[in-house]
Amino acid sequence: MLINKSPDILSSEITPKELYLNRRKMLAMAGTAGILYGIAETIADAFESPQVVHAGARLQFTQSNLSTQGEKLTPYESATTYNNFYEFGTGKEDPSRTAKDFQTRPWTVSIEGLVKKSRVYDVDSIIKLHSSLEERVYRMRCVEGWSMVIPWIGIPLYSVIKAVEPASNAKYISFTTLYDPKQMPGQKDSVLQWPYVESLRMDEAMHPLAILAVGMYGEELPNQAGAPIRLIVPWKYGFKSIKSIVKIAFVENQPATTWNTIAPREYGFYSNVNPKVDHPRWSQAKERRIGEFLRRDTLPFNGYGDQVSQLYTGMDLRKYY
Repeated sequence: MLINKSPDILSSEITPKELYLNRRKMLAMAGTAGILYGIAETIADAFESPQVVHAGARLQFTQSNLSTQGEKLTPYESATTYNNFYEFGTGKEDPSRTAKDFQTRPWTVSIEGLVKKSRVYDVDSIIKLHSSLEERVYRMRCVEGWSMVIPWIGIPLYSVIKAVEPASNAKYISFTTLYDPKQMPGQKDSVLQWPYVESLRMDEAMHPLAILAVGMYGEELPNQAGAPIRLIVPWKYGFKSIKSIVKIAFVENQPATTWNTIAPREYGFYSNVNPKVDHPRWSQAKERRIGEFLRRDTLPFNGYGDQVSQLYTGMDLRKYY
């Protein structure tokens, strides 16, 4: 990779992990009282560090016109210390601690099933299937009611799909995460069925918003964010964006997905953001952006309805959630 471009992030927007955690404690103590919230924010802002040293290699990329506009980026440290990656632990801060020594090179991805050009690809050769990497700023919605705004770097998923020439009867694409309990300590627990699997319908996968991400904030993906390659589908809940992919398979029938298999009442196959369909244990109508105190209304399809709602015309989105 060439090293010649920096992300458009002000150093003042980047908050160290320690301060971020302290801010969360301060805001929790402040409760809903506006004056206390203002004081907590003022104190926290006064101690923000002007610099954060990132560990990833810099990437060359172009800016995509599909980026979400007018959104403030989530600070890098917040985005890389609050992660759902059960392979490295169930706590939100576990992956940043336990994934430090995870080896992401060499790395291969098997593309198989109903495709003309099925074979095992080196991850860097997959990247080369597209002419250049793109940076896209996307809103990301976590199922627990939190959200972020992340500048992802990757390639459109459709460019990979076209390159391997799927058969006409390939209706779905399934993705599989690496299974390696020695490197991924969370896989030693039975909290999920391993390896983690996820799937998209073919027309969803072909949508221009869906990408295979290999970087964020101008750098290669950190281990805890799904290095070296992960899926990003911004109109769906975050667990749909499978990490550390080792297999992509094209199939005719709807395949199993991890969360839909273990908790079908809570996690539907489609997993589209729909504020009118509550999780059985919490409301989906509101969300809280990481770094903000007040909640905001959850937008249908995470705010990407104009781009993707036509994919679901005629479907009962309460039934196919």
